[in-house]
Amino acid sequence: MSNPLDTEAGTELFTSYEAEYKLVQADLLQKLDIIPDLSGEPRKSAISQAERALEEASELLDQLQLEKANIPHSSRTPINQRLRNHQSDIDSYKRKLRSLADDRAALFGGRYTDNPSSASNENGERAGDVQLEQRQQLLSGTDRLDRSTQRLRASQALANETEAIGASTLADLHRQRETIQHTHDTLLQSEGYVDRSVKTLRGMARRMATNRVITIAIITILVLLIVAVIFSKFR
Repeated sequence: MSNPLDTEAGTELFTSYEAEYKLVQADLLQKLDIIPDLSGEPRKSAISQAERALEEASELLDQLQLEKANIPHSSRTPINQRLRNHQSDIDSYKRKLRSLADDRAALFGGRYTDNPSSASNENGERAGDVQLEQRQQLLSGTDRLDRSTQRLRASQALANETEAIGASTLADLHRQRETIQHTHDTLLQSEGYVDRSVKTLRGMARRMATNRVITIAIITILVLLIVAVIFSKFR
């Protein structure tokens, strides 16, 4: 079933981060499931990998909390519930991983003992463990840096895409403005033609009125002349 958030504006990045979170969550669950069956160095390595996955899941959850601000208020109720569920899962994973890491007998295998007298026999091994732990911490930091870099690149790509969309929108608005300006100029030109036409019609009307007055005057003069001629004949 499709996510209803996919149809909401401003939720694309949130949905992307949540999908990435679910992938990391599935990987973390897989790592937590295999840890109880391991001991010694394989167990330590699996715990370190689970810790890195847990850190990545926590970082993604923090990013989801930030992206929630970009989601419309009408869609935040289910979002808040999902974020609470994700946070509850993260807390549960932390407790489980802490419990697995505190199981020293399983962690160190046959080398673990509560007898202090055996500590001197294991100094070399413990020094190696410290170096291995430091190396794993360095690898973990490198992995976090790589993941942060990838997220920054994804954010930069999204920003570039948004910038391109904005530039395209501005270009469309510019073309529309030019079209409106051209239409306005055409209307002004048409209005000028109408004004000249009205003036021409008015001039024609005045000339027609003048011609009519002249015609009436001529007819009147002719009638008077005819009357005068007739009157002079019968005088």
